[in-house]
Amino acid sequence: MTVAESILRVFIIGLVFGAGLPALFALGLRFWANGYNADGTVTNHNPALKALGAFLFAFVSLAIIVGILWITRQTILYHFHVKIFPFGYK
Repeated sequence: MTVAESILRVFIIGLVFGAGLPALFALGLRFWANGYNADGTVTNHNPALKALGAFLFAFVSLAIIVGILWITRQTILYHFHVKIFPFGYK
């Protein structure tokens, strides 16, 4: 793997996690708030869009939790002797 390929991979992963998760969260907010107007009135809302918004919230939350657990996996293994992920240990 060349240096350019490594830089491109880091750039793509940073773009996905750095901008992709906040974009999914914003999209989930948009779907969740479907039917609510700026003046406080509520019009017909689509329950499927509200469910899709909840799914996106859950997905982003799960990605954050898995990321935190991945970063702290060695510390958790050292202190509690628990392997959270069956791979990635030295």
